[in-house]
Amino acid sequence: MFYRAINIFILTIILSSCGNVEEKINNKNIAVVDIPKELNFNEHISEIIYTKCASCHRPGESGPFSLLSYKDVYRRKKTIVKVTHSGYMPPWPADRNYSSFVGELYLTDKEKLLIKNWVAQGAKEGPSTLKKSPPTFPSGSQLGKPDLVIKFPKAYKIEGNNKDHYVIMKVPYEIPEDKYVKVIEYVPGNRKRVHHVNGYLVVYNEGKKKNLNAGAFYVNNYETNPKEVWKKLDVLNDDGSFPVRIPSATNYLPGVIPPVYPDGIGGFMMKKKGHILLNDIHYGPTPKDELDASYFNVFFTDIAPERKFGEFQLGTYGLSKIEPALMIPPDSIKTFTSKYTVQNDISIVTINPHMHLLGKSFIAYALTPDGQNIPLIKIDKWDFRWQYFYTFKKMQVLPKGSTIYVKATFDNTKNNPHNPFNPPRWVGENEGSMSTKDEMLQFIVTYLDYKIGDENLVLGDK
Repeated sequence: MFYRAINIFILTIILSSCGNVEEKINNKNIAVVDIPKELNFNEHISEIIYTKCASCHRPGESGPFSLLSYKDVYRRKKTIVKVTHSGYMPPWPADRNYSSFVGELYLTDKEKLLIKNWVAQGAKEGPSTLKKSPPTFPSGSQLGKPDLVIKFPKAYKIEGNNKDHYVIMKVPYEIPEDKYVKVIEYVPGNRKRVHHVNGYLVVYNEGKKKNLNAGAFYVNNYETNPKEVWKKLDVLNDDGSFPVRIPSATNYLPGVIPPVYPDGIGGFMMKKKGHILLNDIHYGPTPKDELDASYFNVFFTDIAPERKFGEFQLGTYGLSKIEPALMIPPDSIKTFTSKYTVQNDISIVTINPHMHLLGKSFIAYALTPDGQNIPLIKIDKWDFRWQYFYTFKKMQVLPKGSTIYVKATFDNTKNNPHNPFNPPRWVGENEGSMSTKDEMLQFIVTYLDYKIGDENLVLGDK
């Protein structure tokens, strides 16, 4: 008994020398045995900040302040502790314990404790001999030298009224010949204000469209009828029919690198004439008028896409109905469901949950014919500002007959800080409206027809 007590005493001393033995993060007790007792920025903190935060928190980027030096971080130290411990930053809405994706942004529990304890100890800089150089970032493209650059036809004026702006915008292009495209990279002109982008490629068959520049440059996302929007932008064929649309041809969120798939997978044909149609571009609030002149880097390939992406969606505009009908009474929190059974063996590449400002939580999973439960995505705290296209690290295979289930909850109470109405009022789908003041419930699935070995094909983050 005496020796057992001595051993416990010695173990306690060893653990104490490493710093906190146990901490609490997000109401979860975390055992920690490898946190140094004395912390400094140069040795313990700078690498965390530079690898997890600096891509957005640097001059000209979307972050509201820079974090490229000790002085920058010291000045914001209390804010950094608060937002990292709460999970607000870095922004990654999906539950990483439920499913896993390429490019996940998060801090480990150890990293959170390192930052917290460093600040509690006085946030010392540390020896200059341990100082690390801040990262350098590519200029003009995250992927390399593009084959083609398509610029906005003119700068968009962001009105300085301290409000979010949601816009549908068209950007025309013409090229000498049809080309296969591997990826289209969106590059924001005003990184402080461009928050997220989702764009189609609209292509015209020979003789279907004469004037690409007719019609409006943009319309407000509060416009209600989709076909009227297309008419105002004048992106329909000259005979009034819809042109070919390639969905999710380009997307953007701060800090997210566009996925580049293996040769022969994905990609599409860019016809000689067309538009990049940004059917959802969000500009953050600003107190004064600002301009945005964004552009697109296009990377061509000589390799024809052997396997082309398919896409379907559940819910609004989709293949499955929403139950009950998507109408949310004022002063209520209400849950809706939708389900769809796949007709063939498929390999899911990317998924995109979508709701508007009343969204509260979202979960999607699949049940196979033999009863296997396949988790797809779970978002406990929906935030309209962070709408990712989530790419699986390895394709998620669903056999024929598997049913995808979606369950989404909406908060139409005054306690929802994003509620566009005060007092709350009835909100729901509104005759195809894309307005953020109306609601949507969508689950967009990008997939390939299954091929043996898909479950082992790595798409990113090996």
